[in-house]
Parts: sequence; C-alpha cells; structure tokens
Amino acid sequence: MIGYTTVGTNDFPKACTFYDTVLAELGGKRTMDFGEFVVWGTAPGAPGFSITKPFDGNTATSGNGTMIALAAPDRATVDKVYDSAIEAGGTCEGKPGIRGDESMGFYAAYFRDLDGNKLNAFYMGPA
Repeated sequence: MIGYTTVGTNDFPKACTFYDTVLAELGGKRTMDFGEFVVWGTAPGAPGFSITKPFDGNTATSGNGTMIALAAPDRATVDKVYDSAIEAGGTCEGKPGIRGDESMGFYAAYFRDLDGNKLNAFYMGPA
C-alpha cells in the first residue's frame, strides 16, 4: 500500500550518511539519487524511504505525532538499526524492547534522526 515515505532535511550530506548507515542494517541501499532527493529500498517495487530538502525552500521540520516504522526481520536487527542510528548521531526515543504484552510479540526501538524526524524499527513475532 505504501510506495515510499519522505522526510525533509536541512543538512543533506549528513542525512545521506546517517541513512546509508541505518538503512543498511535492513538491507537498504540507494535505489534513486537525484542530487537533493535520495531513495533507499530493499528490492524493486518494495516500499522505499527517501529524504529531500523541502521543495518550497523553507526549513525542514519534523512532524509532531509523525513517525515512520521500519520493519525488521527479527529482534536482533531491531537492535542493530537502533544502535546504528544512535552511533550515527540520532537520539533515543525508546530503547529496544517489548512493547505491550509479551504475547503480542511487538519488539521495537525508537529514535530521531539528525533533523528530529521520529522513526522506529520493529519486529512482530516470537523471540
């Protein structure tokens, strides 16, 4: 249903480096690069993640209540994505762990990128 998501950035080179590092943990690589608009994906036709400077020329801001969730294949990958994000300069919004009742199997970690955009990496399933 979702083709791709986009977040704005005010420091395009730093944001590219951040997402090259973080999304690589999920098998993501650059699938499109148009100078000031880059898309990462895992396979042709799969949903992608992109960054850009705002087209209207104004400052990029993060949305209050807006979050993008990145699906991981297992709990260990959630941990790797979170660790990569923090090591690359992101900030913690919730360390990796079970959310809700253990029986739901929802394991997630939350972080913000260099521009304040909130993301999470999650896995649904058994440990």
